[in-house]
Amino acid sequence: MTRRNKLEILGGILSICRTEGSSKTKIVYQVNLNFKNAGQYLDWLTSHGYLVKEERLYKTTSSGNELLKNIDNINSTINEDLEGELTNNEKIDTV
Repeated sequence: MTRRNKLEILGGILSICRTEGSSKTKIVYQVNLNFKNAGQYLDWLTSHGYLVKEERLYKTTSSGNELLKNIDNINSTINEDLEGELTNNEKIDTV
């Protein structure tokens, strides 16, 4: 199992909270974090205005949606570059 980077975790949280919001418990189980780590990410996201807490639910703000879009763009760019590198290396190894 590969380790996730912080951007992947932040993106997962923002994505889960995007529609109707999500409770901390749901975030913990869906993003596969423990409660302590989830709390740290949620605190950071709310203090920077990417999430708001309404009653017991966390909801993604408009700036959170923008951040999620940027994270998705970064991850897709990196993945495309890596796939190209892996394909090129495989061609080199077979020569």
